[in-house]
Amino acid sequence: MRLLPYLAIAAAALCVPLCSDAQTPPDPASADRLVTVKQKWEFFVQETFTPFEIVASAATAGESQATNTDPKYGVGSIAMAKRFGAASVDNITQNFFSDVVMASAFHQDNKYRRRGERYGFWSRVGYAISRAVITRRDTGGSTVNWSNFTGTALSVGLSNAYYPMRSRNLSATAINWATSSAGVGFGNLAPEFLPDFKRLLKRLHL
Repeated sequence: MRLLPYLAIAAAALCVPLCSDAQTPPDPASADRLVTVKQKWEFFVQETFTPFEIVASAATAGESQATNTDPKYGVGSIAMAKRFGAASVDNITQNFFSDVVMASAFHQDNKYRRRGERYGFWSRVGYAISRAVITRRDTGGSTVNWSNFTGTALSVGLSNAYYPMRSRNLSATAINWATSSAGVGFGNLAPEFLPDFKRLLKRLHL
């Protein structure tokens, strides 16, 4: 996972308004109620199995194919298919380990909550991206997003089981971890701004 694909998914949010609601599910938790493991699992499913994840996987695979960077499966259609498969598994495992396993271990709630229209554009951009580093405790309040950092590390470690041998080295693994961790923040741009775009389309009668 890299930053470019998550910028692509954010852009796709402005172009594909029909599937946004899966990215911003109703918040089942309030500040005075503990977020349960079941709710974290439900969020993982809602977040992961959406058309946006297909866009993200395709963008990741396309960028890797075009630049012939890790995972280095080579060139051609078969290599592209392998990259898409690997990117899809990467996204699923990162979400699972971060939003279910490690979020439960650290008692954190990683579900993104929009800042909304009462804030300025750049304030909202900064807030969305910062959620890769800062998250919410199950019981409310902010804390370091350890579940993202550690969950992504588990996902990246697992990816070495199916990445080609020449992409299984310390440098490639470290870069994958860093860009994937940061990519979470850029991915938040989609649910932050998509409702604005939908309202604009409605006002324009489109």
